[in-house]
Amino acid sequence: MKSDKISEAVVRRLPVYLRFLNDLQNREILTVSSQELGQKLDLNPAQIRKDLAYFGDFGRKGIGYDVAYLIEKIRHILKLDQQLNVALVGAGNLGHALSNYNAYLKDTMKITAIFDSYAPKVGRKINSLTVQPMEELAKTVREQGIRIGIITVPNSEAQNVADILIEAGIEAILNFAPVILKTPPNIRVHAADFTTDLQSLAYYLKDGKEESRNEEQ
Repeated sequence: MKSDKISEAVVRRLPVYLRFLNDLQNREILTVSSQELGQKLDLNPAQIRKDLAYFGDFGRKGIGYDVAYLIEKIRHILKLDQQLNVALVGAGNLGHALSNYNAYLKDTMKITAIFDSYAPKVGRKINSLTVQPMEELAKTVREQGIRIGIITVPNSEAQNVADILIEAGIEAILNFAPVILKTPPNIRVHAADFTTDLQSLAYYLKDGKEESRNEEQ
């Protein structure tokens, strides 16, 4: 790695590259240029080359990138070449849906433990996982070497759950509750805010009412 100061934007683009490269590999395409990547992903080819150059020299002039090799390198950069166990707290509808997604993952990062504080949910099966009580979280995190947590609980419970996860040794959190979590500087938190994303999409819609008035005139 050429720099220890990699921006979040660069890191967030790496999974996008990886997904497209996996698709190329499934179609038995062996090489790809930054121009082709840029065209398919609607990104500037120079930006793609710059992103990858932060981590090494992966391309060959006049040939481009070896798809299999670049997949291997990006997986290593993202630590997806090792088993990454994930704990999910909140066995409601969203938590259930995320747990079901496990069945479609062909990767080393998977939800391996589910927790809930609501007694009637404890003991239920979600695919191959059994919902555990919160009292077992710390022990399970240690036993499974879990480093990432997902929060899918009501807003009022999110901070408390984050505190419990951090105390148990979690290093990174994906938070689906629309609240800002207070965490130590060494804990990485990403917010998955469905409401904000949906509302921001509305900005790009055409004003149907305005168009209708213009047509009537």
